[in-house]
Amino acid sequence: MTVTIALAGKGGTGKTTVAAMVIRYLLEEQSGAVLAIDADPSSNLNMVLGLELDETVGDIREELLAEIQSTVGAGALAGGLPSGMSKSDYFDYHIRMATVEGDGVDLIAMGRPEGQGCYCAANSVMRTVMDRISSNYDFVVMDNEAGMEHLSRRTTRDVDMLLIVSDPTQRGIVAAQRVADLVDELAITIQDRYLIINRFPGRELPPALEEAVAHVNAEFLGIVPYDATLAEFEFTGRPLIELDGNSPVYQSVREMFKRALHGKRPPGLMARHITT
Repeated sequence: MTVTIALAGKGGTGKTTVAAMVIRYLLEEQSGAVLAIDADPSSNLNMVLGLELDETVGDIREELLAEIQSTVGAGALAGGLPSGMSKSDYFDYHIRMATVEGDGVDLIAMGRPEGQGCYCAANSVMRTVMDRISSNYDFVVMDNEAGMEHLSRRTTRDVDMLLIVSDPTQRGIVAAQRVADLVDELAITIQDRYLIINRFPGRELPPALEEAVAHVNAEFLGIVPYDATLAEFEFTGRPLIELDGNSPVYQSVREMFKRALHGKRPPGLMARHITT
């Protein structure tokens, strides 16, 4: 059984930082194989994980469509493939080749958004392939852009945990509420949803923020404190996953996630990566 964790929140809240800390916790304390999926078109999860990224799923999808359209006309999704290779086989092979292998964690970046034309068939094939690949891992961590509606285009797999990341502002919490509301409109099931307040310069939320948090349709998981050390990492380009284990940022995410993950650890650790 694969535990699927998705992160979402408006831009600039630091959800990619939280994703990196969650992945580090899984690598250090859960002993399972981890697949990181960067579903944000900006594709920078690889940088915080210290991995090189050469190709994205979006690149593969566009290359396939361009090849097909040049052969049989715009909008089609048939023909134009190597002899004897199905659309699913094509996606499967190229996505596996584009997967970045790390130490305990592999990375797939979704990349560019869809362009003009019909992507329905391509997305259907992509969902099937992504689900098949994901099933080879104990944990899947998906770093998403602000909107959640695209999740159903990426996977048909249910999500065990949705972590909604907000900054410590009223606007940020309103945006978090909108993300939480979108969950009920998705074509997939999300079991648990949590709210995390990131970069908070203190220990306890002021009453006004507490009241706003109470109206978000998600369980409040906790606070990630502001830490100037992260700025030093950003300036130098050093991967955030290398943050000191005693960092208050990592320790806060570690404690929160230990509570959230309780009872969700896969019964049998597969500890296997995909092979090319």
